[in-house]
Amino acid sequence: MRFIEPVTLTGRQWVILEPLESRHEAELLEAARDGELWKLWYTAIASPDAVISYMHDALRMRDDSGAMPFVVRRKSDGKIVGSTRFFNVDAKNRRLEIGHTWYSKSVQRTGLNTEAKLLLLKHAFEKLNCIAVEFRTHRFNFDSRTAIARLGAKQDGVLRNHQVSPNGTLRDTVVFSIIASEWPTVKAHLAYQLGKARD
Repeated sequence: MRFIEPVTLTGRQWVILEPLESRHEAELLEAARDGELWKLWYTAIASPDAVISYMHDALRMRDDSGAMPFVVRRKSDGKIVGSTRFFNVDAKNRRLEIGHTWYSKSVQRTGLNTEAKLLLLKHAFEKLNCIAVEFRTHRFNFDSRTAIARLGAKQDGVLRNHQVSPNGTLRDTVVFSIIASEWPTVKAHLAYQLGKARD
């Protein structure tokens, strides 16, 4: 039995997280075009000509290593506005990473990401019984680092020269985590943030 089974996670106001399938290709492409996110040199968001390979890689990660990729739907209209996933799954030690997350520019700085992370973390800690959930980002992705810290995650450290980026530069990876004992406080914090979130 897989550690993470396919599941649809539905928020109260903002978001529906639905397991990624090949049929989502056209909608993902449209979502990525909102803001031309692939032009950010420190991210790995698929360009229009790479969406198919991006999806195939995500589905292969699901099949080969137990990851669970999701499309992110805006609850108000059902439109796909991004993608995220559980991956780096360590079932024996009940750990996983949340990442490969990106959103259309039009939904950034709304409550959508907060609710998506609340749903993912709740599933990880309360259904999968995880002892820790990890987040990683590029050292130069300051928006992402701020957003991760705002969730309540704590920085564990920096993996220097961790990866070679597609443009040939060396990536320093900043590692954050939330551990099980912190989850009740983080959950309360995210619920509070959602109460203040704007449309």
